[in-house]
Amino acid sequence: MGVYEGRGQITKSMKDLMQKWAETKGYWQDSVAAKFEAERLLPMEYDLKTAVGAMDHMAILLGQAKRDASE
Repeated sequence: MGVYEGRGQITKSMKDLMQKWAETKGYWQDSVAAKFEAERLLPMEYDLKTAVGAMDHMAILLGQAKRDASE
């Protein structure tokens, strides 16, 4: 699996998770749900966005390395 494929899977999984969470919040609206969202989901979303940015940068570096190695 390449960087872009992994990035796509992570992005899709996070989108799916957040969609399911939005649906769940329609039924689960107490302090435990708010704590779960604040302590688990929001930090994970932030971390995954950071990881996706790093993967984009890594893809650029790998492309440069491949070009340099073929010269």
